[in-house]
Amino acid sequence: MSFLAAQSGARISTEEVRVRKFRVISSKPFDDVLKDLTATIGRPEMSGFLKAAGAARTREELESVVQRAIGASGLMEFLRLDAGAAVRTEGGPEGSRILRLLVGNPIIMSQMAKHVPDAAAYAPVTILVVEGSDGVRLSYDTMASLLSAYGSQEALKVAEDLDAKVEGLMTAAAS
Repeated sequence: MSFLAAQSGARISTEEVRVRKFRVISSKPFDDVLKDLTATIGRPEMSGFLKAAGAARTREELESVVQRAIGASGLMEFLRLDAGAAVRTEGGPEGSRILRLLVGNPIIMSQMAKHVPDAAAYAPVTILVVEGSDGVRLSYDTMASLLSAYGSQEALKVAEDLDAKVEGLMTAAAS
């Protein structure tokens, strides 16, 4: 135990979690894959969404706010990060395209977090889209693998449903 932990009375632990990564490679152009991937994912104006979600007083009100924000997939985009821009500034290949999409659904997250509070650390989930010499690679660390160590069958069932939804989007986008 470190000196700091001993003084503060904190308990510190480290655990290894085995993660299952789902990958799909497409021969389609990057922009086409991205368009197909996001076609059914809602893209709400985030400050308005967060304000409305924060003002919700009941589960029904929150569900109504979320329902207006999600797309046909039942998911919404929280954030889009262009990691390729950073690679290019470091002298990477000019065509480096790496995009990280954070997608999810606050209701799905809450269904997992009520059984496993740590589920909130993994949601929204990341879908990584990378343009490479072998095609456009989509990858996703499955929620079920992240939550399996917690032993909650209730949370695991919700996570497996989320995984199926995300993997279906990825597979359809790559096809």
